[in-house]
Amino acid sequence: MRNYLVILVVGLVVVSLILFWYQQQEKIGGETGEKFDEEGETELTLPQPRFNSETSVEQALLRRRSIRSYKDEPLTLAEVSQLLWAAQGITEPAKGFRTAPSAGALYPLELYLVVGDVKGVAKGVYKYNPEKHSLLRVVGGDLREELSKAALGQPWVRRGAVVLVFSAVYERTTRRYGDRGARYVHMEVGHAAQNVYLQAVSLGLGTVVVGAFDDEQVRKILGMPRDEQPLYIMPVGRT
Repeated sequence: MRNYLVILVVGLVVVSLILFWYQQQEKIGGETGEKFDEEGETELTLPQPRFNSETSVEQALLRRRSIRSYKDEPLTLAEVSQLLWAAQGITEPAKGFRTAPSAGALYPLELYLVVGDVKGVAKGVYKYNPEKHSLLRVVGGDLREELSKAALGQPWVRRGAVVLVFSAVYERTTRRYGDRGARYVHMEVGHAAQNVYLQAVSLGLGTVVVGAFDDEQVRKILGMPRDEQPLYIMPVGRT
């Protein structure tokens, strides 16, 4: 009987320690993104973006270049957050206005993040939710190599720590503006891509816009719905 009680007490202590450890890991994961490595997690709330830096708009414009060579080093979740916000982040929550102008404020663009090397975040494809400033998991695994092949073998696509992919739901704009709406969509993705360029300069990162790729292969790799069409691929890495 005494041995049974000893085993029971030891067992309760072990269970308590395990529960305590998981609680601490959950707290840490909420701050760093490490919890998002767990298979059961499907959404990650990103760190809040900052709205000032030591790099002026003029300096960012002066230093903007298309960079195709990146160091084999990870990005931080804060850097990823800043890039996504620059691309499609909300700037006026009451009206839903974003960082890039959109014809009729219809916002046809969708934004995907292909993660290859980000501290605390599992490799995979994620979709950006501007309203919640969060990432939704689409599919797991490092798909940079497959995306590079779909981009006609361009090596910088697989070498970026992350790859941003813009797509568009044309109907959001064309149902109001007709065929001319497609032109507005293309203007908009250019605005958003330039935002990413300038933000990358501010963060000490490099990027390049890639427009040559097999549309259907990119759609398949990223798991895009049928009404979305890929427009731009932008690998990003440390320079």
